[in-house]
This record gives sequence, structure tokens and C-alpha cells, in this order.
Amino acid sequence: MEDATATFGRLRPRMLGAAYRMLGSLSEAEDVVQDVWLRWHDANPARIENAEAWLIAATTRRAIDRLRLARNEREHYVGIWLPEPVLTDGPSTPEQVQEASSDLSIAFLTVLERLAPDARAAFLLHEVFEADYAQIADILGKTEATCRKIVQRAKEHLREDRPRYVVSDQAHQRLMRRFLEAVSSGDFAAMKTLMAESAVLVGDGGGVVTSFPKPMVGGDRIAALLYAARLRFKDELHIRGAIINGRMALLRYIHDELESVQSYETDGERIVRVYVQPEKLRRVARREVMAMS
Repeated sequence: MEDATATFGRLRPRMLGAAYRMLGSLSEAEDVVQDVWLRWHDANPARIENAEAWLIAATTRRAIDRLRLARNEREHYVGIWLPEPVLTDGPSTPEQVQEASSDLSIAFLTVLERLAPDARAAFLLHEVFEADYAQIADILGKTEATCRKIVQRAKEHLREDRPRYVVSDQAHQRLMRRFLEAVSSGDFAAMKTLMAESAVLVGDGGGVVTSFPKPMVGGDRIAALLYAARLRFKDELHIRGAIINGRMALLRYIHDELESVQSYETDGERIVRVYVQPEKLRRVARREVMAMS
């Protein structure tokens, strides 16, 4: 039992990462991993040839079931739904930087919402976790040929909607630090300069906080909206940078309380998309308090 527990503990981060990418919700991903732990606890290790394959398969199947339920609930969601932002530590290797900034970003996870559960699972297993089609077929209960077609169609479906810019982590951080300085100092002209003319802002109020019913388009309009908070709250507003889903983002505090997480997509020179979330902040706020204490 100790060996089985140790194996599960070693693979838990990978399982949690798979479930989060499937569901876009860390709390739901944790529930999935907990469900798999209960199944793992009751399983007979002697009958399991490959523990990692068994655990990833069980996680994926459970995540598919949860995603089907979640998609029904999201049809009645008030406003625009965005994935839960996750405060992450800065990656320590080039490989981790590339992974975190691409397949974990808010932009990428938002695009994945367009895929049906089976297609999302097949795409992630093949493109992110590098599973072969035989493994995917076993997990999904389909033929290899069918899985190959599902992944190909998913790629085609996402091609136009995936983030169009391949921007290094360094270039993104340089731009975001300039924008952070402009927002913090109330330099409206600099804020507008750093926004692409066709920039888009998407807000998710979590069905609780009033937000935008549809995306706001226009760099100057978005800069004006973000600048308005400085005019309204003056010295009670504070902005700090943080790594959210593997990329530098901004945390906005009002009266010393975390008010929103703002994730940004850039082309390396201008901001092209902003994701504002004044809800789903409990975990980020808790991590921030722990870091500052």
C-alpha cells in the first residue's frame, strides 16, 4: 500500500494538470483526482502493468464525464465563461517555460472550450501529453483510426482560433512590465501606446460580479477602461505582476483586497487580448496572502 501511495503521489501533479486542462477549473480537477485516488485505493496493483497509464486513463475518463456535465451548466452561465486562473511559480527550465506559456495559458484553455469532451481529451493527450493513438484509443474506447481523425479535426477546428503569436516568455515579460509601470503610474498615453488598435477585452464575472456580456474591442477603449479605475480609486488601487497560468499577468488590488486577475496575450510588441476575472479568485488570493505573510 505504501508503494501504491507513493506512486500516486509522484504522478498526482501530472494527473492534476491533465484534469485542469480538460476542465479549466482547478477545484473540479482536484475533485477528479480525488475520485481517481479512491478507485486506485481499491484497485489490485498486481493487475496493473503500467501505473502511470492506468492513472492518466482513469483521470481522463473521469474528466470527460465531469466536462459533459459542466458544458450543460455553462450553457446557462451568465456572461462569458473563462477558465479559473491559477497562480503558478516561474518555470525553471526552457522546456517548462514553453509548456507553461502555451498549453496552460488562459488564451489556450479558452480556445479548447470549443471542443467536445472526447475531442478535447484526444487533442490534449496527443498534442500535450504525447500519447500515441493506441493509448488514446484504449482510453476513449475507440479505434486508432477514429482517434486519429478526431485529433486532426480538432486541430483544424482550433487552427484559426488558437493564439496566433509565438512570443517568448522574455518578450512577454518585458512588455508586461512596461504596461505594469504605465498602469501603476497612471500614464494613460503609455497605456494606449502599448495596446494594439484591434485589441479585445473579455471579462468573466463568474456569474456573480457584473461583467461584460460580450467582448470589448479597441485598444483605446480598453486602455480608457483600465485607466478609469486609477481615476476612481487613486491611491487605494495597487497593481502587481504575478505568474498566472505560466505567463506574467497583473493582479489588481482595491483597498488592499484582490479585485481582479488580468491575463494578457501579446504579439511581443503590443497587447492584443485581455482576460479580466473579478471572480474565481479565492485560490489566487489565498496564495498571495501566504506569500506575503
